[in-house]
Amino acid sequence: MEPRISLITLGVNDLTHSIQFYQQLGLPRFDFDSDAVAFFELHGSWLGLYPKNELGVDAGVTFGQAEQSPFTLAHNLSSREAVDRVMAEALSAGATLIKPAQETFWGGYSGYFRDPDGFLWEVAHVPQFWIGPEEIKRA
Repeated sequence: MEPRISLITLGVNDLTHSIQFYQQLGLPRFDFDSDAVAFFELHGSWLGLYPKNELGVDAGVTFGQAEQSPFTLAHNLSSREAVDRVMAEALSAGATLIKPAQETFWGGYSGYFRDPDGFLWEVAHVPQFWIGPEEIKRA
């Protein structure tokens, strides 16, 4: 197995609402001829949105209602100012603030928001993990 993740699919409660949320954050939606699923092109991977119940049927499992997801998605940025900007954009798009962006004990800067389906996003500035679009193109 290669050391990468190609696609992360979130099982969402309201596909239309979730699509609008991520479009308001500026994620470019892939032109795909379907109203049942949505894809957003990221730098080096994809984000998929699929109705939670349908995702469960596809995988052969049943998902419960969870207010807190047991994992986070992280978005690492090039500066603290960029973190503050993205956090403001997320809140403006309808996210719920979980933890304001602040200095961390490990030397970074990060905050958390929850998307409309309860998925936690960490928005961070971690210089040692910064990979910008130019580095991805070279990979």
